[in-house]
Amino acid sequence: MSDVSVQMRELVDRLNETAYAYYVLDNPVISDKQWDELYDALKKLEKETGVILPDSPTRRVGGEPLKGFEQHTHITRLWSMDKVQSISELEDWIRRTEKLTGREDLQYYVEYKFDGLTLNLTYREGRLVQAATRGNGVTGEAILPQAMTVQSVPLTIPYQGVLEAQGECIMRLSTLEKYNQMAKEPLKNARNAAAGALRNLDPAVTASRHLDAFFYQVGTIDDAPYHSQPEMLDFLRENHFPVSDYLGRPCNRQELLDCIKEIENRRSSLDFLIDGVVIKVGDFALREQMGFTEKFPRWAVAYKFEAEESVTILREVTWELGRTGKLTPLAHLEPVDFYGVTVRKATLNNFGDIQRKQVAVNAPVWIRRSNDVIPEIMGRAGEPVADEVPILPPEKCPACGGPLIQRGAHIFCMNRTDCRPQAVARISHFAGRDAMDIDGLSEKTADQLYDQMGVRDPADLYRLTMEQVLTLDGFKEKKAGNLLAALEKSKHCPLDAFLFAIGIPNIGRKTARDLANAFGTLQGVENATMEQLIALPDVGEIVAASVVEFFSFPENTQMVERLLESGVTPAETQAPKDGAFTGMSIVVTGTLPNLSRKEAEDLIRSMGGTAASSVSKKTAFVVAGEAAGSKLTKAQNLGIEVIDEAELLRRCGR
Repeated sequence: MSDVSVQMRELVDRLNETAYAYYVLDNPVISDKQWDELYDALKKLEKETGVILPDSPTRRVGGEPLKGFEQHTHITRLWSMDKVQSISELEDWIRRTEKLTGREDLQYYVEYKFDGLTLNLTYREGRLVQAATRGNGVTGEAILPQAMTVQSVPLTIPYQGVLEAQGECIMRLSTLEKYNQMAKEPLKNARNAAAGALRNLDPAVTASRHLDAFFYQVGTIDDAPYHSQPEMLDFLRENHFPVSDYLGRPCNRQELLDCIKEIENRRSSLDFLIDGVVIKVGDFALREQMGFTEKFPRWAVAYKFEAEESVTILREVTWELGRTGKLTPLAHLEPVDFYGVTVRKATLNNFGDIQRKQVAVNAPVWIRRSNDVIPEIMGRAGEPVADEVPILPPEKCPACGGPLIQRGAHIFCMNRTDCRPQAVARISHFAGRDAMDIDGLSEKTADQLYDQMGVRDPADLYRLTMEQVLTLDGFKEKKAGNLLAALEKSKHCPLDAFLFAIGIPNIGRKTARDLANAFGTLQGVENATMEQLIALPDVGEIVAASVVEFFSFPENTQMVERLLESGVTPAETQAPKDGAFTGMSIVVTGTLPNLSRKEAEDLIRSMGGTAASSVSKKTAFVVAGEAAGSKLTKAQNLGIEVIDEAELLRRCGR
């Protein structure tokens, strides 16, 4: 080995040791200036030699952007976690666990339930060779370049066998605060910041977020040298994985509730988000005895914290416009802290919601944040105040000044073509992946097309020329050519994609597929009657009325006609005519032993049936797996036949 190679090896080892002390042990051993000097010396040698060692810290800065994520199959399945929402549900789980093991002296281990993105790392011969998101538990997205930018993720470990280590990638709240002080576009919360960064195609963006990670589980290992939860966590620590100090605390049944309460009380002082705790049986021999359901380990459960509530002042209400022209009120609040997340806005569903909750500007309101989603205003807090101002519906569209109409509790702008937010949102929706799938037509591009090209509805897209597209910001010949090619390709689309793309209110992609299968052609859907629509599974009066009403408005039928004149040709849908399930509405619920939900529903459709999402009197039968829940109960109450996967396959001739 040459002197330069030895020097590079020593620099890499020294830098990794000091980084481990800093990022994992929180115990810096050299100054930032000394670290920078060592790092610069290594980069200089790498540039001179053209060699970068596999565990070099220079690999953490992020490389070239990826074109897309590849799928990665986990060696060991990443299981979902059963959840309980109350102490009584937790006590039921404890009783079931004691009954299953035949023991009442069990030791439970309580861990933080981190609120980030699951990360599964694979090591071979001591080297990090793959990283992936959880995905569906069997396959996830390969994100090795992104994961390598996380400073606390070890690139090499002492253990030399095959190992999968599972953890959670997070952004610390202090990091989020620093980032937002400098960023042009502040990040909304730490969870979305971590998840968005780790799934960003550009590793340099991931690196800029300064993410962190905690590890708590070994998935795959050759000859595990441990037999209990604390021993496994020690193994992770010995192999340089960051492990939370709180992970692995043992509790008996009596201590468990006190432990949960203690964590809930300390939650607001943590520098990262948690949304509950995970409780595990510690003895691995007992875990093996307890086993798994089709979905969850029986030896673990997640306890979700109760919804957070607070009182603050409602300062303003603005009205946001969607693609259908519906105005939705958005509440602007006096900032209030929810466990490290500063809340400034909250949901008000519609004007009827405002009236029902009797809220007013400058008045105190109750807000609730359940499971860390966007907060909702629950109602007025206290008596009226002297300077409060009633919230009135807008007299004209706040975006375009056009006329409004009230339908029930909702308010709509009637200026369909010249109301900018409506038109841009409608064009973006039309181009979306689940709609016409026009690659390269982002919301930003839709903005430009509206402002510069006079694009007002989807049909206008198909008259764009190369010369016009080349005048848009960021578009050179290749990108412009790709957009025009994507537009041309979209002309030959499935009927269900077209029905979803044109924006019929209350019609999602599944209902669009059901309509396409039922009527076969665009003309068939256009001419469908209320009676014909209501007869379809999962189509009630509201959805049926939305379809009939949509095609009764001249502006909608004219838009469809313009699309057809532009060369858009929705393919006719040929549903099986004489399958075993023709004309039947069938519901799949629970976890099946072998088929996924999608596979079972695709099988039903291939046999001429309709895979419905809810049980009703129209349901022919229900295919039930483990943990079927309320759909199974409703089927039993209605006297509807319930079968298992094996019977489904038998009826399909499999």
